[in-house]
Amino acid sequence: MAIFGSTEIVAAFLSIVFLLLLWLWWLDRRRSSMLIDWPVFGMIPALLCNFSHVHDFGTFVVQQSRGTFLFKGPWFFGMDFLLISDPMNVHYVLSKNFSNYPKGPEFREIFEPLGDGIFNSDSESWSIQRRIFHSLLVKNKRFDLAVEITLKQKILNGLFPLLENVSQVDIQDVFQRFTFDNICQLVLGFDPNSLSIEFPQIAYQKAFDVIEDVIICRHALPGSIWKLQRWLQIGNEKKLKKSWKIFDDFLEQCIIRKREQVGQSRKDQMEGEAFDLLTYFLVEDNDLAKVAAESGILTKSNKFLRDMAFNLLVAGRDTIGAGLVWLFWLVGTHPFVEQKILEEIKANLGAKTTEKWRVFSIEEGRKLVYLHAVICEVLRLYPPVPFEHKVAVEEDTFPSGHNVPRNMRILFSFYAMGRMEEIWGKDCLEFKPERWISEGGRIKHVPSYKFVAFNAGPRSCIGKESAFLQMKAIVASVIWNYSLQVVENHPVSPNVSILLYMKRGLKVRVFKTFAPRRY
Repeated sequence: MAIFGSTEIVAAFLSIVFLLLLWLWWLDRRRSSMLIDWPVFGMIPALLCNFSHVHDFGTFVVQQSRGTFLFKGPWFFGMDFLLISDPMNVHYVLSKNFSNYPKGPEFREIFEPLGDGIFNSDSESWSIQRRIFHSLLVKNKRFDLAVEITLKQKILNGLFPLLENVSQVDIQDVFQRFTFDNICQLVLGFDPNSLSIEFPQIAYQKAFDVIEDVIICRHALPGSIWKLQRWLQIGNEKKLKKSWKIFDDFLEQCIIRKREQVGQSRKDQMEGEAFDLLTYFLVEDNDLAKVAAESGILTKSNKFLRDMAFNLLVAGRDTIGAGLVWLFWLVGTHPFVEQKILEEIKANLGAKTTEKWRVFSIEEGRKLVYLHAVICEVLRLYPPVPFEHKVAVEEDTFPSGHNVPRNMRILFSFYAMGRMEEIWGKDCLEFKPERWISEGGRIKHVPSYKFVAFNAGPRSCIGKESAFLQMKAIVASVIWNYSLQVVENHPVSPNVSILLYMKRGLKVRVFKTFAPRRY
């Protein structure tokens, strides 16, 4: 009787495993609506089969499970997590029992390039940085003035000249370049000028995009696998390391240059165009900086400046950039909404002008209630940050009754929350800005744990008001001067990333408007 050798046994075993995986893949392709907890593999087969449309898949899962679902990962890999979109559970985690649900060490490791910045921090470090940025972004008039000046210059010198010279363009690429230049100017005091008719390829901007793309893969893979890739420097982890170095070198050059500039300038000259956040931290000596120093946070150190800049560049580029792309798609496919925006602008801001282009100020944008409602509706359906995750420090029980073991990961699906009938009604999938306007003509208040585009609780976005005002100024200015018409049959779907852009960009035809709009 023939006896199999060890090589044949291993080959046979691997063949069986391969066939089993192939069968699981085929089964999940046919039955993607089911999340089967398979032996050894857990629910990973279904996740991988639906990863290309993971946001909609996650929405389906939480809808079927009434807002809270336990995802079981492969055995021994520690990938189990609770997926939630139930507003009461979200409110509980983000507000009521906030201290039990930090971001945790796993989050910091996945988002490693963010360093010790505010998005990656917990406890005292986060609290101190929160106070610093609240004082700077909410209460500092110099920052407000810098936002106004920088935004207007970038619209007039970058965005409009480009739109004037194209008949068709990927408006997602345009807005990514626009917001990247704008936030670099505000944070670093440096304009990369990536927004121009030549569409230049800038290495550090591309590196920034690669870093964001690779981080999503760390969420999908078991930690042991991507950490092994990092150690071996292969696959996505090799790309991440290379891009990370390119972007860090760019930030280091900006910090060195800014230190030299500050050394040659007087403090009272840091106003208007000359104001940026690097300058602020290098020049200012205030009580908050002293408190931070007592806790080991040195606000003038290269480490703090680098981490601060990286975190704010992510926040300032992608939240506004992604929101603008989805807005112009939704407005472009709902012409009556664009008409109502124009009517509101004419009614409230329709002063005569002889200028070639009209750019609306941030202050003028405050008068545009309907446009504010449009932005809310866009962010409800397409939140720029579609998911967030935390970890339970101690065992707990959700308001829904679900048990939360110690060290359990909690994954919020903000994307799914915008599609829940329980929150928004049976018309939740409709683009309907009117849902945000009260009978008195004001914006309705919706609790942040239901409208989660800007997070909720103590970690809610400090820059929320500034983001709304900037978006209103940009949208009003573009719609007044140009008509962007979505190219027919252009495929639109969310990409798979930590930021919710479109998978294939957004092709639009650009038409100049005529004099009657500037009457």
